[in-house]
Amino acid sequence: MTIPHIQEVADQIYCIETGLYRHGLAACYLVRSGDRLAFIDTGTAHTVPSLLKIIADMGLTPAHVDYVMPTHVHLDHAGGSGDLIAACPAARLVIHPKGAPHMIDPARLLAGAGAVYGTEAFARDFGGLTPVPEERVIVAEDGMQVDLAGRILTFIDTPGHANHHGCIHDARTRGCFTGDTFGIAYREFDTAGVPWLFAPTTPVAFDPDAWLQSLDKLMNLNPKAMYLTHYGRVDAPERLVDGLRRSIHDMAGIALAEEGRDDPERLTRLKRAVSAHLTASARAHGVDLEDVRIDALLAVDTELNAQGLEVWLKRRERQVAAG
Repeated sequence: MTIPHIQEVADQIYCIETGLYRHGLAACYLVRSGDRLAFIDTGTAHTVPSLLKIIADMGLTPAHVDYVMPTHVHLDHAGGSGDLIAACPAARLVIHPKGAPHMIDPARLLAGAGAVYGTEAFARDFGGLTPVPEERVIVAEDGMQVDLAGRILTFIDTPGHANHHGCIHDARTRGCFTGDTFGIAYREFDTAGVPWLFAPTTPVAFDPDAWLQSLDKLMNLNPKAMYLTHYGRVDAPERLVDGLRRSIHDMAGIALAEEGRDDPERLTRLKRAVSAHLTASARAHGVDLEDVRIDALLAVDTELNAQGLEVWLKRRERQVAAG
């Protein structure tokens, strides 16, 4: 399967490959209205030169960018935000209230990234994190709308994958930019044109109950399509959402089977269980790739899902201990 570097997936909505880890793993989006532009998610700092080139290829300049709108501050979604804001003199960052402080002062994000990825891997894969000046930040409350030259984009608070996650609804196409809230659908796993979705439980704020409520909130908009960071446009979300709900339940079940067993091997067991579950789920969808290929495509997610489930268990155990 060949995935274009940039592809118009709806009316003046462009899905752009960010280049993280492998082609087809992570995207960001450019929305155009007249000569005004908005980026939704940005990829990493390494992605920004490509985004600026795309603007130039359209015959526009960075001054035509009005908004940079990361769905949340995880680095594959927001890592390039500071560099992009710095390059686009009129742009404002639109961000969830709980994410805004981390974009203004990314010190905690940097520390957390170092813990999750390791310092060397972080530098190689993500580059760095440039702070965003506070005066250029718009704190987006639930339901807030921005007007991109007549194109209305609505911010929707959608916790569950992260407590600072927001999705963006595009009224023109009845589509939602979902970050991680509508799951992951790597296109190598499409079977008969139908995506296979699973839930990313990346550290550090997995909340299955909140996530299920967020899905209900999105589906109440009667969306025609979802624009996923991982990866691309998926149609008929009403036919896909129950599979994603099952994935959230299943991931939580994998974790709860380990509750109260906080020993040094628990993370290893979680990784093994997540890997086995994802492979079985892909097979049930009709995926006929070799096991080694499935493992390779899901290696990053298996690691991060297991880490996120471990963090969730520790948080639950602390709450129990505190009474």
